Amino acid sequence: MIEPLRVDLWKIYAFKFFINLHFISAVLVPFFIDWAGITFTQIMILQSWFMLWIFILEIPTGTLADYFGRKNSLVLACIINIIAAVVYASIPNFYVFLFGEFLWAFSLALVSGSDEAFVYDTLKKAKETKRSKEVFAKLESFGLAGILTGAPLGSIIAAKLGLRMPMLLLVVPFTIAALVASTLREPKITKKAKQKKYITILKDGIRFFSKNKILQILTLDMVVILSVGYFMIWLYQPMLKQAGLGIAYFGIVHASFVISQILIINNYRNLENLLRSKKRLLFFTAFVTGIMFIIGGLTTYLPIVLLVIIVGGGFALSRRPLFISYMNKYIPSQKRATVLSTISMFRRLALVIANPIIGMLADWSLNCTLIILGVVALASSFISRIEEEHLID
Repeated sequence: MIEPLRVDLWKIYAFKFFINLHFISAVLVPFFIDWAGITFTQIMILQSWFMLWIFILEIPTGTLADYFGRKNSLVLACIINIIAAVVYASIPNFYVFLFGEFLWAFSLALVSGSDEAFVYDTLKKAKETKRSKEVFAKLESFGLAGILTGAPLGSIIAAKLGLRMPMLLLVVPFTIAALVASTLREPKITKKAKQKKYITILKDGIRFFSKNKILQILTLDMVVILSVGYFMIWLYQPMLKQAGLGIAYFGIVHASFVISQILIINNYRNLENLLRSKKRLLFFTAFVTGIMFIIGGLTTYLPIVLLVIIVGGGFALSRRPLFISYMNKYIPSQKRATVLSTISMFRRLALVIANPIIGMLADWSLNCTLIILGVVALASSFISRIEEEHLID
C-alpha cells in the first residue's frame, strides 16, 4: 500500500477511537435519574426520539458526504458532538435533552457510512480492496476500544467530580477526533460526486439500492441479527439483576461484552477457515445468537447468564464489519456513502418500530422476551437467502 494511504487508515482508526471515547456510558442512567431527575420512561422516550432522527437524517447526511466529501462530514460530526455534550451538561431538563438527542442523532448520521466509505475508497485507490474485511474489522475494533476505555474512565471521573463532568469532558475526545479528521486526505475517486447535484446523488443512491437484489438480501440478514443484538445492550442489566449480581460488577460484564466483540471481529478469517465457507460463518453467527438468547430466557443461573450475554451479544453485534465489507463490493464510489446510509437507515427504522414493542414485552416478561428474540434470530439464520457467491472478498 502507498505509505500516505496507510497513514490515512491509521488516522481513521484514531478518529474511530476518540469519537467513541464516551466517558458518560458507564454512568448514563445515574446521570439521567440522579443528576437530571428524569424517569426511566423519559429515558426510553429520548432513545426513541434519537432513533427517529437518525432514521430521518441517515440518507440526507450520507448524500452530503458524497457531495461535500467524507472528511468534511466527519469534521462536522465532531463539532456537532461537542455542541451536544455542552447542551446535555448545561441544564438538567427533559426538553433540553430532546434537543441534545437531536444533535447526537445528526452527528451519528453524518459519521454513518462516511467513515466506511472513506476507508473503502482509500483501499480502492491503493488497489487493496481484498483487505477490506480485515480493515473494517480493525476499524470496528478501534471503536470498541474507545468504548472499553471510556467506560471505566467515566466511572472514575463521576466518582471524583460528579455525574455532570463525564458528559462535559466529552468535549476533549471529540475535539481530538475533529483535529484528526481534519488531517485526512480525501481519496480522489470520491470527488467525482461533486460534478452532480445533491438531489441527483440522493436519487441515484436510493435507486441503486432499490434495484440491487444482493444488497437487499445482505441488508435484511444484517439488520435482523444486529437488531436482536442491540436489545442485549438494554436487557443485559435486568438479566444480571435478576440473576443476583451486584450493580458494582456491571461494568466488568460490560467490558467483557465489548472484549468478546473485539475478539470475534478479529478472528473472522480463522472462523471462516474452520467452517470452510463464508455463508456457513454467517449462518453460524446468527444461529449462536439465537441459541444464546433462548438459553438466556430459560435460566437465571449467573454463570450461564454471563455466557449468554458475552457470547450471544458478542456474536450478534460483531457481524456488521463482515456485511459492510461484502456490501461495498457492489457499490460504486460516487454512491457509496449514500447507499451505505440507505442501508443503515433500514436498521434505524427497524429499531424505531421494535423499541416500544420490546419494551412492553420486557415489562411483561424479561425471560419470554429473550426467547422471542432468540427465535427471531434462529428463524433468520434458516431462511436467509444469502448465497456463497454473494460474499466477495
